[in-house]
Amino acid sequence: MIRDLQELYRRDFDLVVIGGGAYGACAALDAATRGMSVALVEQDDFCSATSANHLKIVHGGIRYLQHLDLRRVRASSRERSALLRIAPHLVQPLPILMPTYGRGVEGRSILRAGFSLYDLTVADRNVGIRDPGRQIPRTRLLSRDRCLELCPKLEDDDLTGAGLFYEAQFYNPPRLVLAFLRSAVDAGACIANYVEATGFLREDATVRGIRVRDHLTGNDFDIRGHMVLNCTGPWAPRLLGSTANTQFDPPPTFSRDTGFVLRGHPIGDHALACRIRTKDPDAIVSRKGRHIFLVPWRDYTLVGVWHSVTEERPEDVNVSTDEISIFLEEINAVQPGLALHRDDVSMVYTGLTLFGENEPGQKDLRFGHRSLLIDHSRYHGVAGLLSLVGVRATMARGMAEKAVDLAREKLGMPSRPSQSAVTPVYGGDIDHFEDFVHAAVREHRHIYRPEVVRALIHNYGSEYKQVMCHADASPSLASTFGESTTLKAEVIHALREEMAQTLCDIVFRRTDLGTGGKPGEAILEQCAALAATEMHWNDRRRQEELANVRSRFPQ
Repeated sequence: MIRDLQELYRRDFDLVVIGGGAYGACAALDAATRGMSVALVEQDDFCSATSANHLKIVHGGIRYLQHLDLRRVRASSRERSALLRIAPHLVQPLPILMPTYGRGVEGRSILRAGFSLYDLTVADRNVGIRDPGRQIPRTRLLSRDRCLELCPKLEDDDLTGAGLFYEAQFYNPPRLVLAFLRSAVDAGACIANYVEATGFLREDATVRGIRVRDHLTGNDFDIRGHMVLNCTGPWAPRLLGSTANTQFDPPPTFSRDTGFVLRGHPIGDHALACRIRTKDPDAIVSRKGRHIFLVPWRDYTLVGVWHSVTEERPEDVNVSTDEISIFLEEINAVQPGLALHRDDVSMVYTGLTLFGENEPGQKDLRFGHRSLLIDHSRYHGVAGLLSLVGVRATMARGMAEKAVDLAREKLGMPSRPSQSAVTPVYGGDIDHFEDFVHAAVREHRHIYRPEVVRALIHNYGSEYKQVMCHADASPSLASTFGESTTLKAEVIHALREEMAQTLCDIVFRRTDLGTGGKPGEAILEQCAALAATEMHWNDRRRQEELANVRSRFPQ
């Protein structure tokens, strides 16, 4: 992927997408593969906001059973299946334990009934997933002894067993967004990061494109298009209100969703659903409290999510040290055997996500039910403009398909079915993931450690050798940063082939180096030195880049 701004202002596009998170990337891919000319711009780096800052769970809809909303269950299961099909290197099944207690609503009988309904509702969950290791098993109930065997630190007062169900998990959300974008580029899309939409081009009541500013040079220019799709998430209301003279009615509510990363696996190999004492007021069938999840992820454990309705600007959202301590106290109160401490936290993830209708400070929160897809010609009399604000990353592909359907209809284009649910993304040409990994480990065993090859395949999929090519040309790049699984060649690949512009882009979104916590000063210095040589940064710029990276880690 090459950052070619001239291509953006030379052409008129069928669709101009604003926002390079999961929803924007999926929209660009779906439109480009259906023959539309597409431009996409992102004000920061791709997948640098909410799309990267979540618990990395691909939801299959089981939680919507308590609302008896079977349509949402089906929709979520379809999207989980699609991601397992098209991104075998970046999405994998995730087993989750839900402990049962006593004989009431927390007991086995209620859970058994719910599981039976869920299995029936998502009976087609593995259609098109040929790899048995990537299929979603049926739910089942476990005995108390088996539950404690899988999670010895589980609080066992009144414990009667557990339910075992499966979701899926993102290995690395920014890498998946990059795979969507690379696939879109291969289909003809023109994309650029660090290009901010500052206004809409108007002809009377019709939007004809956007005015943008390149943050790397300060230059302003126009991108013309027959339809504009606003996928800027929590920035969407402000962009519309300040530059298009339109507003959501009613205005959307956003929640600051927070999770954090713990070093190691204190709970074992299965994720754990821990109940806490807040409820979902929309639930028809409600247990005593909602759940916080502890989720094994790579060499870490993810914990979350805490929701807090907020009116903060997206760029101002943060989590204090005191808040992290309170969150840990909540976990320790219900699972004291974990004995979590502030020093266990290596990384904090937080971002704004679309939520239900709540007042700031409300305790029992209404969760966001569905994404918003707005046709501004219908609601505001502004033609040529659509907005898509998503609820969760799981639904990005499906909602993007709906948005492109609407855009094509508004443009009078003939019907052309989407293939994005069945066509592998860039790097996704893998039939059986473990067989592919084992073959690659054997092929490269004399040069690379097995865990390095596995990490490469997770991040780059079937195209992992494109990274190794840089090491072939310069053997020093075949080494890793310290004991990590990240090759120095990945830095060069990020800068030359993946539009990385800053050290943060490399550390947090192109490689695994900083996604779980600070990799160490020596590794950061080595990475910065390599990037500085490639990008011709002087010492002042190198130090600024290092300072920006350091500021992202918990203090």
